[in-house]
Amino acid sequence: MEDKEKQSIDWYDQVQGHSRFYWLARTLVMWLGGFLGFMFIDYLSIGLYFNDWVTALIAAGVVGILNALFWPLLARILLPFMVFTVGIGALLLNAFLIWLASELITGFTIQGPALILAPIAMAAVTAVLSAILTIDDDATYYRNVIRKIKKGKIKFNEKPGVIFLEIDGLAFPILKEAIKNGTMPTLKKWLENNSHGVIPWETDLSSQTGASQAGILHGNNQDIPAFRWVEKDKNNKIMVSTGLSDAPVIEKRISDGNGLLACHGASRTNLFSGDAVDVIFTYSQLKNLGRFYTRAWYYVYSYPSNFARIVALFLWDVILDFASQLVHWIKNIQPRIKRGFIYPFVRAGANVFLREVTTAVVIGDMLEGKVDVAYVTYLGYDEIAHHSGTRDWDAFYALKKLDIQFHRLDNARKYAPRPYHLVVQSDHGQTNGATFLQRYGQSLEDLVRDLMPPETLIYSELSSNEDHFGQAFQSPIEDSKRYIRDRSDHVVDESRYLFDTAVKKVDEAPVIKGKVLDYLQRHDIGDIPPKKQISSENAQVIVLASGNLGLIYLTEHVERLTFEQIKATYPDLIPGLVQHQGVGFVMVKSKEQGPMAVGKDGIHYLKDGTIEGEDPLTPFGPRAFKHLLRTDGFRYAPDILVNSFYDPETNEVAAFEELVGSHGGLGGEQTQPFILYPSQWDMGSEEIVGAENLHRVLKKHLKHLQ
Repeated sequence: MEDKEKQSIDWYDQVQGHSRFYWLARTLVMWLGGFLGFMFIDYLSIGLYFNDWVTALIAAGVVGILNALFWPLLARILLPFMVFTVGIGALLLNAFLIWLASELITGFTIQGPALILAPIAMAAVTAVLSAILTIDDDATYYRNVIRKIKKGKIKFNEKPGVIFLEIDGLAFPILKEAIKNGTMPTLKKWLENNSHGVIPWETDLSSQTGASQAGILHGNNQDIPAFRWVEKDKNNKIMVSTGLSDAPVIEKRISDGNGLLACHGASRTNLFSGDAVDVIFTYSQLKNLGRFYTRAWYYVYSYPSNFARIVALFLWDVILDFASQLVHWIKNIQPRIKRGFIYPFVRAGANVFLREVTTAVVIGDMLEGKVDVAYVTYLGYDEIAHHSGTRDWDAFYALKKLDIQFHRLDNARKYAPRPYHLVVQSDHGQTNGATFLQRYGQSLEDLVRDLMPPETLIYSELSSNEDHFGQAFQSPIEDSKRYIRDRSDHVVDESRYLFDTAVKKVDEAPVIKGKVLDYLQRHDIGDIPPKKQISSENAQVIVLASGNLGLIYLTEHVERLTFEQIKATYPDLIPGLVQHQGVGFVMVKSKEQGPMAVGKDGIHYLKDGTIEGEDPLTPFGPRAFKHLLRTDGFRYAPDILVNSFYDPETNEVAAFEELVGSHGGLGGEQTQPFILYPSQWDMGSEEIVGAENLHRVLKKHLKHLQ
C-alpha cells in the first residue's frame, strides 16, 4: 500500500517538475502572441484602439494576468454554457476579460467585432509562434490541468487502459504510403521501435462507418446492408446510419449491453456508443442532451486561448479548401467534383473542430485516469478524400495533422496516472474514381427510370456527403417529409394492392441453369420513356446509393421480390442493369436457385457456388461471394443490389454518389482497413474478416479491464 502511495506522489511530482521546464518560454510566447494579435486587430480598425505599441504590450500582459486569475474559476462555473453554445461562451468569456483589461488601462478601448476577433487573432499568432520556436504547446495545458488535481486525489493505477483511435476511411495501402513518405512520423516511429505492429483486415460487404462501427463497437452489424436502406414493413421507412432519430433505433437493435466500451468506457465522435456511459459527439446519443454534457468538456476549455485557437485553425482550414478547389481547377485534376461554398465549412468542422475537441477531451481522460477504454473517431481524412481524392495532397495533409494528434496523445501518456495503450485503426478504406454520373451522363436513378414503365413512380436518395453532418441539418426537413408521406400512405397502399394481385397471377416458371444468362444477354430493352419527375411520397420504386453500392427496392410488395417476379413484372430491369458497362454485378434472389450474383457475361449462384459463363465476382476478391451470401440473409436486403464495376488495373470504381473517393460496396481499397496495435498483443495468425470478428479480437484484449 505504501509503495502505491509513493508511486502516486512520484507521478505527481514528475508531472509538475517537467511542466515547469516549459513555463517561462511559453509565457513569453503567449505575451508576444497576444501583443501581435492586438496590433493586427488594431490595424484593421474594427473596434480596437491603442494609444501606442507600449500600451498594447502592457494590455497583452494584463489580459494574461486576468486569464490566470479568473479563467479557471469562471470556466468551471460557466462550463455548461460553453458546452451547449458549442464554444461561443468561451469566446464571450475571452471578450469579457479583454474588455475588463481595457477598463483598467488608459489608452486602450475595445468594442464591436474586435471583442470576438481579438482573442482569435491572439490565439492564432501564438500558435504560429509556438510552431516556429518548437515550443510544446501542450506543456501549459498539462500544467494547468494537473495543478488543479490535488496531490493524492488520483492514485497511480497499474492496470493499463486502452485508447482506440480510428482514422475514418483510411485504407491500409495508403497508410503505408503515408508512413513511407514521412507524412505520419509518429506512427513510423512506433513501428520502427517495435512498440506496435500493423496488419490489414477486411470489411463486410457494406464498407462504411455504420456497418463497421456497429460490428466493432457492439459485435453486431446484422441487417445493416448499407449506409441507407428501406424497411418496407414500416411504410417504406428509409433508415440512415447517421440519422438523429435512426441511430438510436439502430443501436438499440444491435446492443446487448456488453459492447466494446461497456467497462468504464468513453465514446468520442462515433456513430454508436459501444455501451459506454460517457459519450461526447456520439450520434446515437446526440438527441439526449443530458448525456451530451460531461465534465470531460472541461479539458477543452481549461485554458483561455484553446477554443480561440480552434476557431483560428478552423478558418485556416476553410481557406485551405478554397485553395484546394482553385488548384484542382487550374491543374484540371481529374476526377473532380463541384464542392460548392458551404462544403469548406463542413470540412473544417470534421477536420479541425472535431479533431481538436476530441484530442483535448481524450487527453483529459488520460490525465484523470478514470477511463478504462475509449474509442475515438477522427473524421477529417474521410471527408477530404471524398472530395479531393484518396491520394491528393489535401488528403495527406489531413493525415499529417492527425499524426500530430497522435504525438500529443503519446506525450500525454507520460503524465497519466496509469499506463495507456494506444491503438490506431480504420473502419474501412476508400476507392478512387470518376462517378457513375460523370462517366455515363446519367445517375443510377436515371438508369432505373429508363428501364421501367413510364408511369412508374420512382424516388431516390443519391446525395453525397451525409456520412457525418447531413442528417443533423436534414432532420427537421425529414420530419416534414415523413408527415407528408404519412398523409399519402393510402395512395401507396392502393398501388401496392394492385401490384400484389398482379404478382400472384404471374406464372413463375422455374429458373433453369443455362436459361438465365441467355435471357439476360438476349433480352431487347424497350424504348426509353421520357424522364418524369416524381415526388417521393407515393413512390413505387426507391433507389438508394452507398458509395459504389446501389440498392433498389420495389416497394409495392412488402416482401422481397424474387428474380422470377421481377422478370415477369419489370422484364427490362435486370437485363438493362447488367448490360450497362458501369455495373459490375447485381445480386437478386431466385425462388428456385437462391441468391445469384449476375453480371453481363456470367452468373455466380451463391448457394452452391456454381458458375455459369464468366464469374462476375472475380475482380472483387476471393471472399466476395461470402459477403454477398451473408447480406442476402439480412432482413432489409434490397430486391436488387447493384455494385459498380471495379477496374483492378486503374484501381477505380464508379460511385453512385457524387464523390471522388467512395466506399460502401466491393472493389479495391475501400474494403482494406488496418489496425496498428501494441506489439505485445497477439492478433492471431488468421486474417480478420468482418467487423464482428474484429470486435471479438479487441474484446479479448480488454478482458484484463473487467
